[in-house]
Amino acid sequence: MPISFDDLPEIFVSNTEISVLVNQAVKSGKLKKIGSRLYTKNLGATPESIVRKNWYFLLKDYYPDALIADRTAIENQPSSDGSVFIVSSKKRETSLPGITFKPRPGVGALETDKPFLGNVYLSSTARAYLENMRTSRSRDGSASRTLSRKDIEERLDRILRQSGEAGLNSIRDEARKLVASLDAENEFKELDEIIGSLLGTRDAEMQSTIGKARKGGLPYDPVRLEKFLQLFEALKSTAPIQRRESATTNSARNNLSFFEAYFSNFIEGTEFEIDEAVDIIFNGRIPNDRPEDAHDVLGTFRIVSDYSEMAKLPKATENFLQLLKSRHAIFMELRPDKHPGAFKIKNNQAGSSLFVTPDLVEGTLEKGFEIYQSLDVPLYRAIFMMFLISEVHPFTDGNGRAARIMMNAELVAANEEKIIIPTIYRSNYLSSLKALTHNGLTAPLIRTLDFAQRYTRSINWEDFDEAKRQLQVTNAFMDPSEADEAGIRLKIYQEE
Repeated sequence: MPISFDDLPEIFVSNTEISVLVNQAVKSGKLKKIGSRLYTKNLGATPESIVRKNWYFLLKDYYPDALIADRTAIENQPSSDGSVFIVSSKKRETSLPGITFKPRPGVGALETDKPFLGNVYLSSTARAYLENMRTSRSRDGSASRTLSRKDIEERLDRILRQSGEAGLNSIRDEARKLVASLDAENEFKELDEIIGSLLGTRDAEMQSTIGKARKGGLPYDPVRLEKFLQLFEALKSTAPIQRRESATTNSARNNLSFFEAYFSNFIEGTEFEIDEAVDIIFNGRIPNDRPEDAHDVLGTFRIVSDYSEMAKLPKATENFLQLLKSRHAIFMELRPDKHPGAFKIKNNQAGSSLFVTPDLVEGTLEKGFEIYQSLDVPLYRAIFMMFLISEVHPFTDGNGRAARIMMNAELVAANEEKIIIPTIYRSNYLSSLKALTHNGLTAPLIRTLDFAQRYTRSINWEDFDEAKRQLQVTNAFMDPSEADEAGIRLKIYQEE
């Protein structure tokens, strides 16, 4: 059955079978030639964007025996200059808009390599890392054929973080089997040294920052570090905000601290009626059926109402980690199964958010703390500290409360207004955290906590009943889902 114009894909390499159809379509303006025997039906997009989007479909037409190799086999996309590195019996390069296919002689596809499109193959992961150990140089500003030692260390560390030791050992074991076929004994020795050093069994000199950190016994999560830097830069570029503490008497501070503890636990699912919480915190009554929940609220209150304790700020990394652990130990005291005051030994997650793995907790906190120390504005130090702990999630449980306690400690130490997150504002708060975690958006978190501090300052905390009334009229106690359905929002209290 003859091929019609509608059968042609967006971009294709012409051949004798369709040459007449192609020539007619070009003359009528339906097709455009954009490279050697290369045509496209997409007349609106740039040739470069079309080619880069479809490079893997085109490869089989220009190099039917190609094996995707070297850095392309690891990056799985053209290099920044458009280079696509392959092994092929054909020697000549092919330049197309946006990309250049760059063949080299070498061992063709092995049994361990993966079939791709047509007769094209993709180097196995082990082969790709083994062959990338061969040194290559960039010429005239073009991409080098193989990755740098630094890039390889960073990518292997990422595999270790995602797949554990088994992931790296699998690559090493498979690479060992390929040494003879690829004549890669020296390359395997170097790869073996890097993997062993990342696993702590060898002592190779590392070139990447993450490799040096892991070898030094304090590895960190570079993805999280990037988010911390994003937040840091956003905070540094934001005009300073200062809101002096409004609750300065003992009674006002106690009342504010009560609702701070109440809401902070309510966010995490420890829910009591206000009168029950009053009995627990002010009257010392612990309900028989919920002693652990009651202690969570009481323990949180004990910390946040002690302004002397809250005014303590970490001066060095060791002091920071100890302060964080000691505060966690207080409010999690009756949860021995949650390891009060000790960092997690198993990873945790909330919904789709998978947090920092246990082996990277201390190193990631340390790196984040180094960035935190460069912030001057108390509110921005508070925001950064809260996100740092929330993003790392260093404990088995109680991370949200720990993050908010450390956040408000920054404000207490500077005699500035605390931040409370009322029940109705829970979704706003959590969504702003996710916006930064998943999409790198810093503005929602800064805006959300800025508003929360303004809201906290609008309430008169001097009298408990009056503060409760003001919280009620500003919708603080509403369920966030019900409030959202009804179009009700948290609002700043204004004197009636």
